[in-house]
Amino acid sequence: MDSNEPPVFGNEVREVRTDKNMTQKHVANGTGYSEAYVCKVESGQQFPSEAFAKGCDKVFATSGVFERLRQRILDDESPSWFEPYLNHEGKASHIMVYSATLVAGMLQTEDYARAVFRSSNPRDDAAVIDGKVKNRLRRREVFQWENPPLLWCILHEACLRTVVGGNEVMAGQLEHLLTSAESPHIEIQVMPFAAGAPAAWMRPFILLRFKNASTLLYTENQLGGKLAYSPERVAAASDDYDRLRAHALSPDQSLSLIKTVLEEYRR
Repeated sequence: MDSNEPPVFGNEVREVRTDKNMTQKHVANGTGYSEAYVCKVESGQQFPSEAFAKGCDKVFATSGVFERLRQRILDDESPSWFEPYLNHEGKASHIMVYSATLVAGMLQTEDYARAVFRSSNPRDDAAVIDGKVKNRLRRREVFQWENPPLLWCILHEACLRTVVGGNEVMAGQLEHLLTSAESPHIEIQVMPFAAGAPAAWMRPFILLRFKNASTLLYTENQLGGKLAYSPERVAAASDDYDRLRAHALSPDQSLSLIKTVLEEYRR
């Protein structure tokens, strides 16, 4: 493992440890490793052993998240920082998404997703892009379960008007949004440009709510993604989501706007 790689595993350990108000000594005692070892893992100087990853799952009660994260980094199949989020997404009862510029991943069409990945990974060959698209589309399978989660998605109007892949791809994407909204498990609202500054500058984020009433926050930037467990951060994001939902168009009004923009792409 290249020691110059970003400390993906270490960053996640540090994030969870901090959110749970634990010290490196707590992690060391719980995993059976030294504090120096924990420090090196967090800083990226030491790639974690399988035993350490399993120990982290025991200390943090994360049900195999760190063991799978370590294996995903070794396999190098997809962004390893996304694995912890995917593990939680599959268990959530409510998935609440705010997207500022691009249609949320779970609602993307194959052509739209391919255009997104091609634009953000211009040097990847077709097989790599196909793999990324396949992994993204696989996330839809959750809606085929007997008791699927509720997906509540707020899309800024910019998501509808940012042309990804050309007019034909955008038309197909908006048609898919209209079809998806027919599901009793999917609610879509659009935040119009007229809503003003607060919605325009707010970064995209996802809240995952579980049957035990606990909630997690997921945020992402160009360097990767992070899960936040702290009650304070989750509460603040929940308040932000409530405000976004209040200022967005109603579901019916949102579908009307989507239809209007769709006709513009068809001209």
